Amino acid sequence: MGNAKLYKGSLNTIILKLLEEQGKMYGYEITQKVKELTKGELQITEGALYPALHKLEAEGLLDVEVAKVENRLRKYYKLTEAGVKETKNRLAELEEFIRSMQHLVNPNWSIN
Repeated sequence: MGNAKLYKGSLNTIILKLLEEQGKMYGYEITQKVKELTKGELQITEGALYPALHKLEAEGLLDVEVAKVENRLRKYYKLTEAGVKETKNRLAELEEFIRSMQHLVNPNWSIN
């Protein structure tokens, strides 16, 4: 995608959605899943991902679980109960935003 700024505002929602689907993930795994799902169009940098993860954790939306993997500590992120509820809210808001933008860009287009 040409405009990474459009994704920046959606990064937290993307993270929450992936964790909702996957249960728990570690940072690198999140970046690779986004890259895979977007066929390389969106690549999240560590410089964007980790501040977003820390912010979501500070908001009480994520729990962190540390596990030892191949003699290294790895942080796994998962949704809290509040995170599950907030994910639904943010996805609904994002879907409404996409519908509104689509109507602006192409007034004859409709989504059910």
